[in-house]
Amino acid sequence: MDLLDWHRGRLTSRRLAVLVKHMPRDSALTLALHGEEAEWSVTDHLLAAAVDHLAAANWMFATVNTDESADAPEPPLPVPRPGDRPGDHPGHAPPGEPTNPSPPPAPEPPTHADLTRFFH
Repeated sequence: MDLLDWHRGRLTSRRLAVLVKHMPRDSALTLALHGEEAEWSVTDHLLAAAVDHLAAANWMFATVNTDESADAPEPPLPVPRPGDRPGDHPGHAPPGEPTNPSPPPAPEPPTHADLTRFFH
């Protein structure tokens, strides 16, 4: 597909919007917009959650069955997810990092003029 077809009138704005909206997860555009987060599927997130829950269950079992005079085992660290920043998991921030940093500013939405220029 040639993007110039949109300028030549052979490709409608609606069709172009549908093609862009339904790009595959590994497309260059999706990776540029969402970064590493685009590479993780629902299955990957569910698997990471299952690993986290199993690690927590093992930690609880070890904590309950540890001698009272012994040091308690360290709680498990969650599996790193795409988009995680230091401090996303309280108590697990690297030394010197704030535990609750402020979130990054949201990107500016396109203006009416931007949308008109793109779709007309």
